[in-house]
Amino acid sequence: MTFEHRIHGTLLDTSDSVMTAIAAALKFPSYFGYNLDALYDSLTDLSWLPAGEHVLIWSDPGTLRAADSSAYDAIASVLADAVADGTGGEARLSVLLRAAR
Repeated sequence: MTFEHRIHGTLLDTSDSVMTAIAAALKFPSYFGYNLDALYDSLTDLSWLPAGEHVLIWSDPGTLRAADSSAYDAIASVLADAVADGTGGEARLSVLLRAAR
């Protein structure tokens, strides 16, 4: 089964706002630490989600990139690393960055 989790980047112009949106979309546990290491750890766990493919769709990521390119690069790198490294359970992660039209 495939589950879509969407964040709309139009108003997400800080690292904190993007991490907050990702945490909400993927229903991270309350102990999520809101830093890059905690983001990676949560993305490679996902044990609280049902088994299946979980697709994080980040629309308009260019908003963060324009506002803070280093924050964008850091978060994009964590997302790519988490997808490449996979999860230890039956919930799997994919990420789609969707540019604005």
